Amino acid sequence: MIARELYLETHLGDTTTELSELLLSKHRDYGPKNISLAPGGPINGLRVRMHDKLARINNLVDNGADPQHESLEDSFKDMANYAIIGLLVLRGQWDN
Repeated sequence: MIARELYLETHLGDTTTELSELLLSKHRDYGPKNISLAPGGPINGLRVRMHDKLARINNLVDNGADPQHESLEDSFKDMANYAIIGLLVLRGQWDN
């Protein structure tokens, strides 16, 4: 059991580092205002973005489509980072 936990711990750490680096890189490109000034507020803006990503994932999986622009992995990374941004917004830690 310990070997499996270490395996998960290693991959979880690698994945969260990868997500953090991606989020910071995109944050430098977009800035905080694309979230904080979203129509209906930041949570609503995140809901819309997450809904769009989930619709994309569902379409690609349901139709067995070969994505032309961003992979399923890219879409899942974006969903994870939107969830993290949502937590930061709820905690008052997202720059306005």
